[in-house]
Amino acid sequence: MKNFVSETKVGRRIQSGGCAIHCQDCSISQLCIPFTLNEHELDQLDNIIERKKPIQKSQVLFKAGDPLNSIYAIRSGTIKSYTISEAGEEQITSFHLPGDLVGFDAINNMQHPSFAQALETAMVCEIPFDILDDLSGKMPKLRQQIIRLMSSEIKSDQEMILLLSKMNAEERLAAFIHNLSRRYSARGFSAREFRLTMTRGDIGNYLGLTVETISRLLGRFQKLGVLSVQGKYITINDINALIELTGSNKTKITMTE
Repeated sequence: MKNFVSETKVGRRIQSGGCAIHCQDCSISQLCIPFTLNEHELDQLDNIIERKKPIQKSQVLFKAGDPLNSIYAIRSGTIKSYTISEAGEEQITSFHLPGDLVGFDAINNMQHPSFAQALETAMVCEIPFDILDDLSGKMPKLRQQIIRLMSSEIKSDQEMILLLSKMNAEERLAAFIHNLSRRYSARGFSAREFRLTMTRGDIGNYLGLTVETISRLLGRFQKLGVLSVQGKYITINDINALIELTGSNKTKITMTE
């Protein structure tokens, strides 16, 4: 299989990886698999994972109503999860970065309740759920990691509910940018400089704000000297001022990485 190298730069590091790379050699493996697995256990896990070809921008990984066949680990790129209302309106529920696993919310009914779509060219590892489920029964450390990841998703959902119900527009956007900064930092990328892989429309949809409000607030943050904005590229000039804008002292929100 040919190696594929993403051209997407995020801060000081370039996301990259070939289709044939193994879990042990993957730069973001510590985010999606338990680092406490021994070599034999890692080999067992590695053997069930299918390295897929690049997922192109706008390509759908799975649709709402599709049966749960696999869990997907993102190796590079950004994936958005969204639902479609009865009125046909899209509601974005998550933005998934490298190291995130997508599809856990389908376990309850064994079918996906949402869509997953690539916002840019992405690389994913496909993990057959039935084999993963069987393997986790034999490997306690793997089972613990799956539970931890599912717990993290629940916590993230709770934080999002709090964000939308308690924060004003300025606080929502500041919290969103700060959260992205922390998530990129956890993945070895720059916490200060990064590219917004989602459109302003997507951000507004996720935060319950209009595109105009997002653009106006980014301009305000720039005038305050908190951020520099060049198209899709964000530079955080004053992280403490950004945290202050989140109103975190009022809401005590620390969004999940």
